[in-house]
Amino acid sequence: MTTTTSPRNVVLLDLDGTLTKSDPGILGSVVKAYETIGIPVPDDAELRRFIGPAIIQSFRRNHIPDDLLPKAVDAYRAYYSTIPAFDDPQHPGDKVPGQFCNGLYAGIPEQLASLKDAGYLLAVATAKPEYQAMPVCEHFGIDAMVDGVYGASKDGSRIDKDQVIRYACRSIAFDASRGDQALMVGDRWTDVDGAKTCGFDCLGCRWGYAETGELESHGAVRIIDHVDELSNAVAAYFSR
Repeated sequence: MTTTTSPRNVVLLDLDGTLTKSDPGILGSVVKAYETIGIPVPDDAELRRFIGPAIIQSFRRNHIPDDLLPKAVDAYRAYYSTIPAFDDPQHPGDKVPGQFCNGLYAGIPEQLASLKDAGYLLAVATAKPEYQAMPVCEHFGIDAMVDGVYGASKDGSRIDKDQVIRYACRSIAFDASRGDQALMVGDRWTDVDGAKTCGFDCLGCRWGYAETGELESHGAVRIIDHVDELSNAVAAYFSR
């Protein structure tokens, strides 16, 4: 557990679309899942909306019947976590599971280092199941850049972003009564809404997967366009 010394300024970081450009592996695994259950693949615009919410929520939104949901989720998880079906962007010619068909956005390591040097407590808070998030964070070295990695549960008992945020806060012993403050950083409406439900603000990231106007309409406290703005935007928020 992270130190309980307070007050602390905590930065909760989304993973997909905020720290990593993960669409090739996620969407490739979604397509494989649809092929497995024999249902037509959604169009490109709808596929893009899979990035952010829990996978079961996206499958339901796209009319997969309840009796096929377990098979679709199992197929997605297999292609995302286990089956090497996709080209490795870092090692051409090799095949990897969807989770490694992925990459850090340029500048993220430097921005996280700057935030750490400034004394912020950094925690990944993702709607991706934690057992999937940890290998991604380890593979790309994110785990060494932050103080903790927290995700959804595999059994579906913790899938909404506000549930993940509360879980992360419990895990780090977040204590507002002792002066702790937190800011969510993310690229989708789920990050903004989840943060607001927990009483926090969300800094929106335009480089991720939000649709036009999405972050504004859901009430992000501020929206930044480029990765290299991140540490300064966080500092500006906490110095208000």
